[in-house]
Amino acid sequence: MIAEELINHMIPPLKVTDDAHKAIVWMEEFRCNHLPVVEGGLLLGFISEEIILESNDIEKHLADFDLVGKECFVGLDFHFYDILRIAGEYKLQIVAVVNESGQYAGVITVQDMMTSFAQTAAVQMPGGILVLSMDLIDYSLAEICRYVEENNAKVISSTMVEDPLDKGKIKVTLKINQLEMSRIVATLERFGYRVIGRYQETNREDESKDRLDMLMKYLNI
Repeated sequence: MIAEELINHMIPPLKVTDDAHKAIVWMEEFRCNHLPVVEGGLLLGFISEEIILESNDIEKHLADFDLVGKECFVGLDFHFYDILRIAGEYKLQIVAVVNESGQYAGVITVQDMMTSFAQTAAVQMPGGILVLSMDLIDYSLAEICRYVEENNAKVISSTMVEDPLDKGKIKVTLKINQLEMSRIVATLERFGYRVIGRYQETNREDESKDRLDMLMKYLNI
């Protein structure tokens, strides 16, 4: 998934000549905490309800506000993971998209990204989830996949994050196309891997919500 495919064409940009009242009304209508402000086809930044409330003046024009996220944008060909990285860096739930000339092309919301992600094969295919803890220097996805495949299973998705509670260690989350994972766990542990989490899929809707909640907590937005 790339940025061009994820643009939400229902969310319009605001202009610097618009007032704060219009911005508040649009935020409520489109259920966004931030909206882009564009002038001459260029992104100037994002206005938020919090910024407006702090000013205590809903008649104030957006040109008179200090906008946030002036650099919170991606190109049309940016990948899903890069968009999430930018959203996390600026702690916004919305990211602007610009074309090759730097002209504003639209916005992507984190909610839209997660909805699209939930439709991918890695999420839709049934299976179980394992979480491993290891030193970064010991990480080899090829080796892990080999041990999984020795048990007639496949790794269909993997993510890696730094462990905030243990410097130098990482957490690797694997989606495996089997629900029964006892033999896989035994094999991994036999070769020195530490399995710290083991989950079997239950209700798909609940799982998707849990994943979104975990992602939001991780991004802290």
